[in-house]
Amino acid sequence: MRALPLAPAMTGLPWHLMGLGLVMSLVVSTLGFKNVAYFVSLGYAGSIATQAAVMPLIYQDTIGGWVLLQSALLLMYGLRLGSFILARARAPSFQSEVAATAARGAKAAGWITIAIWLSVSLLYVVMFLPALLSMSAQAGGQALPSVPAGDAVMAVGLGLEACADWQKSRFKVVNPDRICTVGLYRMVRFPNYFGEMVFWLGVWVSAISAFRSPLAWGLGVLGFACIELIMLGASRRLELKQSSRYGAGSAYQGYARTTPILFPFLPLYSMRLRKPAPQ
Repeated sequence: MRALPLAPAMTGLPWHLMGLGLVMSLVVSTLGFKNVAYFVSLGYAGSIATQAAVMPLIYQDTIGGWVLLQSALLLMYGLRLGSFILARARAPSFQSEVAATAARGAKAAGWITIAIWLSVSLLYVVMFLPALLSMSAQAGGQALPSVPAGDAVMAVGLGLEACADWQKSRFKVVNPDRICTVGLYRMVRFPNYFGEMVFWLGVWVSAISAFRSPLAWGLGVLGFACIELIMLGASRRLELKQSSRYGAGSAYQGYARTTPILFPFLPLYSMRLRKPAPQ
């Protein structure tokens, strides 16, 4: 298969392939019409994995080396996350949360559901854009010195996230009613979220040498900033949930007071928005 035309020089963006990525993300993300949560879980993982599987086939005549590894890491990321989400959804201890999420989603108006579908699908295309730009730049013979460094960061992030999910899953089998405080959870309370943030930092770093226009830079920064902010918001929501479930216990209070919430060695212990104390 021959590679499609390269990105236009003026914008530095392969619009035709971004359109293809959007179509794939829209199709995969239709899972969200069954359960709204799937838009940002299975739809998310599936959209990234699908783009990572299809785009290298389009560039199969030119892709190789570190750029091919970049796509492989994104494919591994999507497949691992999707399989983890499916396994968690089947766990008996998670059934009540699945039902509650489905009930909340069923109350959403139709136009809201469609808006979520369109917006998240666009986001997944922008998040994958750095890898697509790397493929396009390599096809044009451009040197890409940033890709090896980005791949290394991606691998670290993927390893952290996978290890954290594995440790928590094993812990919950034996201790379903206790908060996980072993392994990576001794360093930060949400190491899986930290690993995901590191992974997407690597995706962005890998494409620094492939950004060829202000628009490409802008979209690259936008995709990276969005997923980082999403993970910060997810950390806050999980903190509130854990506080509600475990907050009365002294063990949880000690753990939350002494273990950073997200970033190792950074003394940030909470993301809850507190009202100022009355004067």
